[in-house]
Amino acid sequence: MALIALLLVFAISMGWHKYLSLDVLTQQSAHLRLLVETKPWLVIGCYVAIYILATTIALPGAIWITIAGGFLFGPMLGPFLGPIVATALASTSATIGATMLFFATRSALGDGLRAQAGGFIDRLEKGFQENAFGYLLTLRLLPVAPFFGINLAAGFLGIQLRTFILATAIGILPGCYVYASLGNGIEHLLEQGQKPDLKIIYSPEILIPLLGLATLALLPSIWRFVQSRLKPS
Repeated sequence: MALIALLLVFAISMGWHKYLSLDVLTQQSAHLRLLVETKPWLVIGCYVAIYILATTIALPGAIWITIAGGFLFGPMLGPFLGPIVATALASTSATIGATMLFFATRSALGDGLRAQAGGFIDRLEKGFQENAFGYLLTLRLLPVAPFFGINLAAGFLGIQLRTFILATAIGILPGCYVYASLGNGIEHLLEQGQKPDLKIIYSPEILIPLLGLATLALLPSIWRFVQSRLKPS
């Protein structure tokens, strides 16, 4: 955790987070597109490495890396395949980075802070473990909590690694696809004098299906709650 914190401080002090912006993406668009055409595998490797690092250290503005994926790979692979490939790269990279932060949190903070927190954490962990996959999947699907915050909380509560990876990989797919598709259409938006709306995921046509998926993920917990209420006292 100390190393991750130092890397974050170093990255911010060097101004790396300032490169994760619309202005830099558009200013460097010609150069980046040329790299994609001439050295596609190098670009993919750098893209994945940067995404993993940004996710691991919780670098602000990492959402622009997802958008950049659609921007870079859309023209090369087409409007249909481009966002799909960008989504796959982004979700895989984000899951790896999240898992690294999850490991660091669990190893560094788990035992000491949990012992000090006492019964409250024990009760919280017990309730979460009843449907850890459903709860975590819901938090990944809905834009209600910071991505890095969920990683920290999951490590603190001792969620199983398999559950964490599976819920994360599945849960972030819709959001990754939305922002990769947004990146794929950035040039069209700029030509019309518009800027990409980063709050697009809160629009009803996207948020309502996500709420439906989240409800399905929580059905086991909802059913247990209903059964507990129906039991005679």
